[in-house]
Amino acid sequence: MRRSRLTYACLSALLVLGGWSAAGTGQATADDSPTPADRAPTSAVASDGLLQAMQRDLGLSKERAKTRLAAERTATAVAPKAREAAGSAYGGSWFDARAERLTVGLTADASPATVRRVEATGAAVRTVEHTARELDTAKARIDRLDAPSGVSSWHVDPAAGTVVVNVVRGERADNDVRRFVSRARAAGPVTVRTVASAPSTFAAGTVGGDPYYTGNVRCSIGFSVHGGFITAGHCGQPGAGVRGWDGSYIGTFQGSSFPDNDYAWVSVGSGWWTVPVVLGWGTVSDQLVRGSGEAPVGASVCRSGSTTHWHCGRVLAKNETVNYSQGAVHQMTKTSVCAEPGDSGGSFISGDQAQGVTSGGWGNCSSGGETWFQPVNEILGRYGLTLHTA
Repeated sequence: MRRSRLTYACLSALLVLGGWSAAGTGQATADDSPTPADRAPTSAVASDGLLQAMQRDLGLSKERAKTRLAAERTATAVAPKAREAAGSAYGGSWFDARAERLTVGLTADASPATVRRVEATGAAVRTVEHTARELDTAKARIDRLDAPSGVSSWHVDPAAGTVVVNVVRGERADNDVRRFVSRARAAGPVTVRTVASAPSTFAAGTVGGDPYYTGNVRCSIGFSVHGGFITAGHCGQPGAGVRGWDGSYIGTFQGSSFPDNDYAWVSVGSGWWTVPVVLGWGTVSDQLVRGSGEAPVGASVCRSGSTTHWHCGRVLAKNETVNYSQGAVHQMTKTSVCAEPGDSGGSFISGDQAQGVTSGGWGNCSSGGETWFQPVNEILGRYGLTLHTA
């Protein structure tokens, strides 16, 4: 029993989705290894548990879940090629769940040759009013504003051709919110939407039997990297010690950023080791991590955390600025996956591709809600880390 418990603890304390293999080799040089964003996702057979979770959380049949995963792998690989083919006419891209295909927005002045090049990558084409650069510029202007607590977040919606500003229901008439929205509209095309409540991070007080603790805070491990793991920045400051489920020392926060960002990495030692998996918590089989290809908006995504364990949903938006009470956090990805306190730092994964670490959100896993994660490739690049993959 002790050996089984220890095996589980080291696995949970070191990461998140799926069976594992021996530790990988040292970090490759920049000359002979692609960057995380360049790695194409590999094909993989989905476990029955993963398919069941998608059936439960996304309302898909088993066969439709299989088809969806295959289509999303293709879309992930096509996205960077389609963007390059679109050139200056690029208006963003997203995964069309009905057509199960990547869609790329092109402005009306795109030449017939440009349209053909984009379609040749396998993507569908839709005419949009604004380029991705124009929308990103408008969002950057809004990022420089001081947002009141009644403004939840804002992000670019390429399919709608606008920057969406999310306002907490019941706060839209607040004078500070109205002033912010007015200034945001002056920055470019803006659409205002309402959300149920303000976002908050998902850290929690100490509770026995969970993956890791720092001080009196419990959080969840994100993904293994060579030398440690990545997690949420609000869970600990550089130099803070980290303890495992049994109270034993795991390692130390080597880097941490919050707010502005919400990411951190922890070195691992004292008998603990890293494995390229995400825990399924008995809901699904533990999942192998094979890379970090970025899933497009509209794709399915699943989350593993120490409080609510395994849940799935869809990618709703990217590069969203989230206005927490502690300050704004930038370049976040929003999802329809639920989460609760203690899930902070945990893994978001699409198929076998690492996506990011849980930051915060609103709602819970009983009534639903929305959750944001900090993209994994940004964290790896910031600290010069190498994802531990199978």
